[in-house]
Amino acid sequence: MTKRRRSGPRRRAGGTGRGAGWERIYAVVRRIPRGRVASYGQVARLAGRPGAARQVGYALAALREDSGVPWQRVVNAQGGVSPRAEPGWEALQRRLLEAEGIRFDARGRTDLARFGWRARSSGRRARARAGTR
Repeated sequence: MTKRRRSGPRRRAGGTGRGAGWERIYAVVRRIPRGRVASYGQVARLAGRPGAARQVGYALAALREDSGVPWQRVVNAQGGVSPRAEPGWEALQRRLLEAEGIRFDARGRTDLARFGWRARSSGRRARARAGTR
């Protein structure tokens, strides 16, 4: 597959769709370590956009192939590879994940308890939640 861009939502005239929100999404996805996966919803929460799992999907679909963002490490809430509009991307994502050591069951799902990423909060955020400075 030599496409430069995966299929994704059409952007509105006058805007690129890649505001600070998408950059935060990309920053979170870059943090997912090799051999681990995160759900769209988890990425949205960590990017400060709870409830915006679909937006994560749109942002990842708009990535260029040479972006360096490990988009393949984001799976759905059941641990599966989500269907794409364009054939072949699901198989590619699964192959990339399997190459990183991620295993899938007969239903095509990975065990999120085993392979899921447990993001650590920054020290400042963790202290704020604990009520300390």
